[in-house]
Amino acid sequence: MKLPSSIKNWVSITGAVLAVFNLATILSLIILNWFFNFGGTYIGLFIYIVLPAFMVAGLLLIPIGMRLNRARSRKAEKEGHPSKWPIVDFNNIATRNASIIFIFGTVFLLVISSIGSYEAFHYTESVEFCGKLCHQVMEPEYTTYHGSSHERVACVECHVGSGASWYVKSKMSGLYQVYSVLAKKYPQPIPTPIANLRPAQETCEKCHWPDKFYDRKLKIKHSYLADDQNSEQILHLQMKTSSMHTLSGFEKGIHQHISPDVKIEYKTSQSNRQVIPWVRYTNTQTGQTEIFTDSENPLSKEKLDSMETRVMDCLDCHNRPSHNYNSPQNFIDKLISEGKIAKTLPGIKKIAMEVLYPEYRTKDTALLAINTQVKAFYETSYPDLMSSRKSDIESAIQEIQNGYANNIFPFMKSSWKAYPNNIGHLESDGCYRCHNDRHTTESGKVISKDCNLCHHIMAQGTADSLRYSDSAKPLEFKHPAEIDDAWKTELCSSCHSALY
Repeated sequence: MKLPSSIKNWVSITGAVLAVFNLATILSLIILNWFFNFGGTYIGLFIYIVLPAFMVAGLLLIPIGMRLNRARSRKAEKEGHPSKWPIVDFNNIATRNASIIFIFGTVFLLVISSIGSYEAFHYTESVEFCGKLCHQVMEPEYTTYHGSSHERVACVECHVGSGASWYVKSKMSGLYQVYSVLAKKYPQPIPTPIANLRPAQETCEKCHWPDKFYDRKLKIKHSYLADDQNSEQILHLQMKTSSMHTLSGFEKGIHQHISPDVKIEYKTSQSNRQVIPWVRYTNTQTGQTEIFTDSENPLSKEKLDSMETRVMDCLDCHNRPSHNYNSPQNFIDKLISEGKIAKTLPGIKKIAMEVLYPEYRTKDTALLAINTQVKAFYETSYPDLMSSRKSDIESAIQEIQNGYANNIFPFMKSSWKAYPNNIGHLESDGCYRCHNDRHTTESGKVISKDCNLCHHIMAQGTADSLRYSDSAKPLEFKHPAEIDDAWKTELCSSCHSALY
């Protein structure tokens, strides 16, 4: 096939070979991936981003080489020869062949590029791209995401949302994140809350909107003491998520915090928003406003004025909706209650706490320590069980290791310590950041710490002696350990703190 003589140069030939080779590779990988699931997570990165970039580079080399070759030919011409426009003569067979190849090749490559661009867009929006491309850095978020109730919601639905402007912002932010990973400039752990995260009204409220108040829910919690018997404690809590009319009158629920009828604003003195010295409550129907300040830790007016005023939204309480790092006491209780760890193994809760709370430099070190120390505990304290219940002990060790691997990540220093969960008030202050009997108005009105504001205890006790409340009056909480009434005056986190 006759082609223009200007294409006969090494630059154009190299470009053509590069383009054809990469096109063939792309098509081969697509077939292998579609029909044989070849390549795993990272194959999309090569099919839709890396290889197309090389193919386009090869295509660009073809006209560049032709231009350079033509320039050299012109230099060889006699000086003073007038330059002329190139003649396109379709009577010339070489021109016809080149034009046909160029036209059909361009159309074909445009179609392929369009499909590739579409697939590249979706690939960069996928959970695998977000979670696995930077494996060590994103491992904590990717792992905890798969253990959350939002596991079927793609990362971009919350972190980006709809619309071109936020898509562009996320990609610009992503460029810096790629640089920080390559240059090892990323913080350990990654600080939260994310400063430039899209407002909850534009993401969370696409599914969970304030006008839809969910019915009250019964939460059943099984916990186990760190004693030889793994003494079980059962607690039935009715969570007052929605408001309702009762015999005593209208009773507000937890979600009243984001009701369209009210506006709650606050100031925080810490970047992680765990200390809140100032709250303003506004009734949007009447315009009535109340300001509450922390009476035990007062700040000057100048200091308060210098702080940002934030409007309370979903993420101020639900701050770990998809990446919750459970504390050891919580995930071990869950594993025991689910039967994955035999609760009849004496002292299993105690030894689990002893091996999980120390900080380890690497995951492998932690897993080895868990295996070694649990076996040593039973060899020393219960040697007979090492033979009679060996399988239960091995299974318990495996589950403790799994619990560690799913919640604690030494490389990124990510755990329940770095990321407190504001739902509740056990390991961190959570609700008690404001509901602590310290935030008062000038007239003496207090943001109450009363447990019954958010939940009622419907049943409490052990499996053999579970006490139930009547329909009108909830039970008063009884602490499983003998601490008298200290739980009424002290915050739970003072004992159950993440820094335990």
